[in-house]
Amino acid sequence: MSYLVLARKYRPRSFTEMVGQEHVVQALSNALTQQRLHHAYLFTGTRGVGKTTVSRILAKSLNCQGADGQGGITAEPCGVCQACRDIDAGRFVDYTELDAASNRGVDEVQSLLEQAVYKPVQGRFKVFMIDEVHMLTNTAFNAMLKTLEEPPEYLKFVLATTDPQKVPVTVLSRCLQFNLRPMAPETVFEHLTRVLAQESIAAEPQALRLLSRAARGSMRDALSLTDQAIAFGSGQLQEAGVRQMLGSVDRSHVLQLLRALADWDGAAVVALVDALRLQGVSAAATLEDMSTVLQRMAVLQAVPGLADQASDDPDAPVITELSQAMSADVTQLLYSLCLHGRTELGLAPDEYVALTMVLLRLLAFKPAGALASAEKKSPELSVRPAAAASRPVPQPPVSAVTASISAPAPSSPPASAAAPSHWAAPTAPQRTTPAAAPRPEPEAPQPAPERDEGLPDLPMASEIDWSNVPPMEDMPPWEVLDDLPPAGPPSQATPIQALPVVEAVPAAASRTEVLKRPQAPLQTTPEGDFWFSVVQELIATEAVTALVRELALQSQLLSREGDVWRLGVDSESLARPASCERLQAALQAAGHTVRLQISTSTVTDSPAKRNAQAASARMDAAVELIQSDPLVQSLMRDWDAKIVPGSIQPL
Repeated sequence: MSYLVLARKYRPRSFTEMVGQEHVVQALSNALTQQRLHHAYLFTGTRGVGKTTVSRILAKSLNCQGADGQGGITAEPCGVCQACRDIDAGRFVDYTELDAASNRGVDEVQSLLEQAVYKPVQGRFKVFMIDEVHMLTNTAFNAMLKTLEEPPEYLKFVLATTDPQKVPVTVLSRCLQFNLRPMAPETVFEHLTRVLAQESIAAEPQALRLLSRAARGSMRDALSLTDQAIAFGSGQLQEAGVRQMLGSVDRSHVLQLLRALADWDGAAVVALVDALRLQGVSAAATLEDMSTVLQRMAVLQAVPGLADQASDDPDAPVITELSQAMSADVTQLLYSLCLHGRTELGLAPDEYVALTMVLLRLLAFKPAGALASAEKKSPELSVRPAAAASRPVPQPPVSAVTASISAPAPSSPPASAAAPSHWAAPTAPQRTTPAAAPRPEPEAPQPAPERDEGLPDLPMASEIDWSNVPPMEDMPPWEVLDDLPPAGPPSQATPIQALPVVEAVPAAASRTEVLKRPQAPLQTTPEGDFWFSVVQELIATEAVTALVRELALQSQLLSREGDVWRLGVDSESLARPASCERLQAALQAAGHTVRLQISTSTVTDSPAKRNAQAASARMDAAVELIQSDPLVQSLMRDWDAKIVPGSIQPL
């Protein structure tokens, strides 16, 4: 006897065997028990959740004759009568299944409806099951509307679809709609455990968890993957074999990546990504598994009591440790980066480049709570001025400043207390902004105080003479605080500490330094002249676009030996096999039957460099033309006019 796959062997034959669809089973069972039968049912849901199975069980429930031949409509078909056995075998004459994906025209539907005028031959009801009903044409839908609304009493319609949005509302309004939900990985795991126990096949729990997650809510996919895994492992299901079959990343690599990120170790992150590249592990699978682990870490951080519930998972202790080592805000940030990073994989020149950038992005944008711990482990990450004190003076948060201003002022310190020379006694409350903060002189840096002091004492509302203060609506907003009366004598004011300000590097200068790369000067060659003309012809005819065009522009023709052309490029990302093949095909279409060999080298003569030199020459000519214009010279001489940099564009 031929082998029967698990998805067919363990297809449910009654409502009691259905898994993960209790809401549909309960509704149909109660309707069958109470004889409240509708004439049309619509089952929706993703692939492999049981739409066709429910339809067959419903047909058996309507036509079951019982083991003794005296049964009626029931929610528990016997499975042994002639009708039940024929429906399971697919040869019941009164049960018709129509695949709308291949029979979507009006002729097929009309042929089906012509059978509706005849009463059942063998069973109690005729059941028309139309699978993938959303594939029917509009004409086919219109042809079945009348019969679908008022069918004969012996006729039942069962429709199934994976895309209910494409079904006309005129059809939806004539059916009872049931949505079969995707199954949870835990439900799939439990069912696979029972199936393999009946098959007497040994399986590791972690291997079954991998299969449950890979099924994506489909029980049929889960059983099909289990069949494949059994064949792959020669009758055994082991975690290593299942990971190799699915192409998923080893959980140990994911945990090591998270450990390196928790330690803010950029070198370890890059090394682990290189190891994944050598093993050929999918970057998308890596980010997916990282998202799963980070979700568990976030749950443990929010509800620490759940740590003991995953005792069957061997990775549970490590995940619990990571949840304690990584702060909650870092976990949430990294989870978001992993989710959004999956959409960037297709945009990057290499998926591992995108993976590296996603992971290093967390190290570049540290949350405020993680900055202190990062500075302890890597002091070079924070830049401090050379003249700064050994212990920086912390600034009070904004909320504390606001609270201290609105609260009553404490008693002033005694006048006899000696203040250091670097303390300043203000005569009136001043608004402090980062731009107005005093800067220390580099030649004579002032030492930081040994202890922190509070904010200056401010007057209470009862101490202010409000008769001399103009109304708020008559004052400009910048004068409201400046016109307040002084808080008191200077001798009673609490001095304010002058904090050193870190001299920031101008943004424009930093960007210039980042973008400034050593570029080899243009050195024209005879091969460069030929390659320039060939590339210009390809671009003019639109034979190359996007990355292929960029490869042609940035490359240098090194040599031509017969039908072999050697090209050199600066960046390794440009020399992708797909781009090389497309450029070679474009050259062959243009009449150059050649084979390309691309290597990484210093480019001194490329079409891009020639175009840049020509553009620069045109710009210089345009600037010279404008500056030599008599009208422009008279405006600059008589009216002190100036030419705005960057406003001159060559035609």
